[in-house]
Amino acid sequence: MTSSRPEILFPLFADLTVLDGVGPKSALNFVNMQVERPRDLLFTLPHGCIDRRLRTSIKGLTFPNIVTVEVEVGAHQKPASRGRPYRIMVRDAEMDFQLVFFHAREDWLRRNLPTGERRLVSGKIEVFDGVAQMVHPDHILRPDEHADLPAFEPVYPLTAGISQKLMFKAAHSALSRAVELPEWVDQNLKAERNWPDWRNALEQAHAPLGPQDTSPSTAVRERLAYDELFAHQVTLAIARASVRRSKGLETHGDSSLQEKVLNSLPFSPTRAQTRSISEIHADMAKPVRMNRLLQGDVGSGKTLVALMAMLAAVEAGGQAAMMAPTEILARQHLAGLMPLAAAAGIRLELLTGRDKGAERAEKLAALANGEISIMVGTHALFQKDVEFQSLRLAVIDEQHRFGVQQRMELGSKGRAVDILVMTATPIPRSLALAHYGDMDISVLDEKPPGRKPIETVMVSAGRLDQVVDRLRAAIAEGRQAYWVCPLVEGSELVEMTAAEDRFKHLRAVLGEGVVGLVHGQLKPSEKDKAMEEFIAGRTKVLVATTVIEVGVDVPTATIIVIEQAEHFGLAQLHQLRGRVGRGDEASTCLLLYSGKLGETALARLSIMRETNDGFRIAEEDLRLRGAGDLLGVAQSGLPRFRVADLEEQADLMKIAQDDARMFLQSDPTLSSERGQAVRTLLYLMEQDKAIRLLSVG
Repeated sequence: MTSSRPEILFPLFADLTVLDGVGPKSALNFVNMQVERPRDLLFTLPHGCIDRRLRTSIKGLTFPNIVTVEVEVGAHQKPASRGRPYRIMVRDAEMDFQLVFFHAREDWLRRNLPTGERRLVSGKIEVFDGVAQMVHPDHILRPDEHADLPAFEPVYPLTAGISQKLMFKAAHSALSRAVELPEWVDQNLKAERNWPDWRNALEQAHAPLGPQDTSPSTAVRERLAYDELFAHQVTLAIARASVRRSKGLETHGDSSLQEKVLNSLPFSPTRAQTRSISEIHADMAKPVRMNRLLQGDVGSGKTLVALMAMLAAVEAGGQAAMMAPTEILARQHLAGLMPLAAAAGIRLELLTGRDKGAERAEKLAALANGEISIMVGTHALFQKDVEFQSLRLAVIDEQHRFGVQQRMELGSKGRAVDILVMTATPIPRSLALAHYGDMDISVLDEKPPGRKPIETVMVSAGRLDQVVDRLRAAIAEGRQAYWVCPLVEGSELVEMTAAEDRFKHLRAVLGEGVVGLVHGQLKPSEKDKAMEEFIAGRTKVLVATTVIEVGVDVPTATIIVIEQAEHFGLAQLHQLRGRVGRGDEASTCLLLYSGKLGETALARLSIMRETNDGFRIAEEDLRLRGAGDLLGVAQSGLPRFRVADLEEQADLMKIAQDDARMFLQSDPTLSSERGQAVRTLLYLMEQDKAIRLLSVG
């Protein structure tokens, strides 16, 4: 694909070693910052700046302070012994002070700071024992080199082996390789937002004239963020159009099976469920493939909506599949759907990696000849020998745990299969547009009647014994509880140890056979066994790491204890809390915290106490933690933006999406003058896949 990249961009996609100051070794260090080419440096913007404006004297300043002054170099004082500092006396227009160096070579110091000559020095001045000192100046220049020092020096993000000086030099070298490109931004929008041209925006972003210039709200930063978001949204829109060009089957159910199920329910669907069902049915009835996301908070009734979609496929003479990321979740879906499938009078089965031999062969045969209407399963549904007679709809639960490739593999099990993706992770609008911008979205924003809000209480870890006593009393009443162990960043082994220690402690105080344990390091069969024991009610307390976060459904579990809750993100706390409150009993979530809470942790736990609304929690989480942390490692599909800040610039994402869709309606092949400019942008932003989709289409 490289050969198609416009020649105008070649200098930006060269090897990093073409840049001033970058050798093979520092090029390797840059890779740790995801900087591999000059274009990556262009979009690695300073996050602050240092005031390097020239002063006449340090007199009258409060210390410590960063200062740039012209001085006359005085006497050199060599250290009396090893390990002592080397001092050089200097005088500015009004005051004497010292330059201090540790482990410096005398020949270098005498060459660069010769006694009697004038030099510009810039660095941090502090006062030690009543003497003003500048330890290791950041810059030492001859007076005629003053122009080389910007009035406000940009401060870049760094990694090991990369200094600010090298970063500054390399970024400005990359800038010299960037030429003015044809304009891809809509002219009216550009004028309305007062945005500069692309090349000017880059120059200004790398040369801030004060701290205010590094804010995401400046016209310069907005412009560069918009370019990134617009390229992303154009790519998603082209992908979406490509899916839509692939013809779909028109699925018209007669509602006969759906009515049987609805008549068997002890409640009526919520307005949000009814709305989502009709949106999905309308999509399925079109001659193009459906690609829709069903987003609903914990307990909002996604399963019923998905079943209505699957029944429409069955009514139209087809089959449906529902895929879950784990066997536990798949079995849970099976348990929830079985009585409803029985009411509809259709055959529903489960296929997992555990199915072997004759039993598996019988299921596959029944699936291939159409006897099984709905197949629930795990990754086992992808296997080559799994054949459907007529797969019309694939429902994918918690899709961020599957790769796009796997989604497509399931979709290829039939002809033009409609795709419905479900997630229980409430995602703020700006992130939903970034992550799922190629999909239509249905939102379940209300709970079915009868759901009791979960009481959430903050408890200091010092009251652990009282919590255990409360647990003992609840178990005596026939209730069950989860105990979630601390989240240990980047170390499942440490998490496992924490879980095992808590398991031993609770087993000792509550008794043998009462407490179960599940964590990510167990074999799948051991994990399933522990879950089954808990679901069946044989164990009363389940000690777990965050593996129980999504989807586990045990109506008799009415207490969840989250240990060291201050280390969890809001969205994760909300998901964990959703494990209780699934039956008729009132439920409680105890947030155990250690020591004195920091401001952010306190804000997070307080929001949990105030509200059960997942969407409000998601918005707060975005505000407190930022987009990168919010979706976490599991949501790896979230694009990594170098400039755009999804918290601060959420409105830009919507503008970019609207602009991308309108633009592609008028120029779907990117052949107009602006279309050609947009092609250049897509190559610049490494969205070559969009161009590939265009050429295929």
